[in-house]
Amino acid sequence: MAELKTDLLNALSELRKDKERKFDQTVDLIVNLQKFDVKKNQVNIFINVPHKIKDKKIAGFLELKNAYVETITQTEFKSYVDKKKLKNLVKKFDFFIAQGSLMPKVATTFGRILGPAGKMPSPQLGIILDADNKTIEELKKKINHNVKIRTKESSIKLAVGKQSMKNEELIENIITIYNAILKELPREKENVKNIELKFTMTKPRRINIR
Repeated sequence: MAELKTDLLNALSELRKDKERKFDQTVDLIVNLQKFDVKKNQVNIFINVPHKIKDKKIAGFLELKNAYVETITQTEFKSYVDKKKLKNLVKKFDFFIAQGSLMPKVATTFGRILGPAGKMPSPQLGIILDADNKTIEELKKKINHNVKIRTKESSIKLAVGKQSMKNEELIENIITIYNAILKELPREKENVKNIELKFTMTKPRRINIR
C-alpha cells in the first residue's frame, strides 16, 4: 500500500503541473478491471470517504415540506407524469431520499427514470422512517461523505475530490475507495488491470498495480 500511496502522490504532482484552469477541477479515479464479468459480478455499494468531495444536491420525497432539503410531497407527484419534467429532475439532483411510507408511490411515479440513473432512494442510504429535522440533517452529512459505485462496464470511474483539496486528503479518499472496491471483486487485486487519475481537463495518469 505504501507503493500505491507514492504512485498516487507522483500522479497528483504531475497533474498539478498542467496549465491552470478558471475553475476548481474534479479529480477522477478510474479503476480498469480485467477477468471480470460485469453481468455475473455486479458491484453496487456505498463507500464512506474521510473527506467530503462536494455538497450534493439532494431532493426528498417526504410527507411534509422540510427546511433542510428540497421536498417533493405526495400531492406534487402527479405533476411528474411529464417525461421531460422527470428527466430534468434527475439532472438537477445528485441524490434522492424518501420516507418509507411513500416508497411504493415513489417507485411507481419515479422508478422508470431514477432506476436506470442509479438514483432511486436506497435502504442502504436514503430511505427513512421519520423526516424530522435531526434525521434529515444527519442523513445529508452521511450522503455528502459517501460515494456510490455501481458497475456497468469493466471500468469504474468516479469523482474522488477537487483540485483544491490537499494531496493527502485526495489520497486518503482514493485508498478508501480502492480498498472497498477490492473487497467486492471476486479475485480482488487480480481483477484490477490498472488505475488512472485525472483532473477534469487533463489526460489521465496511469498507475500499474504491483
